[in-house]
Amino acid sequence: MSYYTRHIFFCNNVRDDGKACCSQLGAGDMYRHAKDKCRDEGKLGEGKIGVSESRCLGRCEHGPVAVVYPDNVWYQYIDEDDVDEIITEHLVGGKLVERLQIK
Repeated sequence: MSYYTRHIFFCNNVRDDGKACCSQLGAGDMYRHAKDKCRDEGKLGEGKIGVSESRCLGRCEHGPVAVVYPDNVWYQYIDEDDVDEIITEHLVGGKLVERLQIK
């Protein structure tokens, strides 16, 4: 068994060159929201869900983005409601959120 059942990474890259990046689109706030929500609901940690931020995930054109492993599913999200749906449906329930999925 792996350490987490599922692990979501929120791109929170910061660019100095003026090009669009996830951090300009609220990625940091959404990462903190997801981490707090999972912690508050007792879903964070070993044998449960992992929530991490990363630097550039290379999908800037879809930003802000997150990826769930081990499923290798990419999401674009807008707000806390989208992030909550990803947590509830995919991370906990195992069902993809197709409307937010990047294909």
